[in-house]
Amino acid sequence: MKMTEKSKKEIVIPGEVIGKGDEFLPGDWTMKQGDNVVSTRLGIVEKSDKLIRVIPLSGVYIPRPGNIVIGEVRDIAVAGWMVDVGGPYSAFLPLRECPGFIENSEMESVYGIGDLLVTQIFNVGRTSVDLTMKSRERGNLTKIKDGTIVKVNPHRVPRVIGKEGSMITIIKTATNTTITVGQNGLIWIKGNSVEDELFAKRAIEFIVENTTADGLTEKVEKWLAENKGGKK
Repeated sequence: MKMTEKSKKEIVIPGEVIGKGDEFLPGDWTMKQGDNVVSTRLGIVEKSDKLIRVIPLSGVYIPRPGNIVIGEVRDIAVAGWMVDVGGPYSAFLPLRECPGFIENSEMESVYGIGDLLVTQIFNVGRTSVDLTMKSRERGNLTKIKDGTIVKVNPHRVPRVIGKEGSMITIIKTATNTTITVGQNGLIWIKGNSVEDELFAKRAIEFIVENTTADGLTEKVEKWLAENKGGKK
């Protein structure tokens, strides 16, 4: 079985056939129609083994359980915090999903309005999203106190991360920073200097601007090598 005329990083539109035959399994933003796999969004085709998916080029963030997200505290309720994670509705961080015991009178001093949090989605309802600050399977869940925040289209996040984290690892190594990528499009960069953080920010912006380019990994490595000296 071979792929259709669509190349691995070609842009497709909703309803367009991106694969044929039983050897392909429909992934994100695709569906099966007869023997065909078709796209349900405007985006980039990506094939991995037997799976075909589409990485959308635009649209709002769709919350999913297990996602690491970066959100802003917008309000304090009786039993938790309302957090904006950029989805179609507000998310809620319950008191019980925070490490340790927190008195109601202490809530504002722990997470105040305007604070940015690295948190994880543990439940998604029809009109609600529940968050946790308890580290479960992955993620350094914490309040952000320093560093640099970059905002990108949430549907460009897979390209920033790369296959099995390859792209973000390249950036971390080249810029000497730690980077936490929120699936909702907010990215936290923390380095030993502001210059390192801004260099990493520019590298991420380069990826976003060149999302549809073939050989993006090689292009990013070249860009990093050419710009490392200046960092400006």
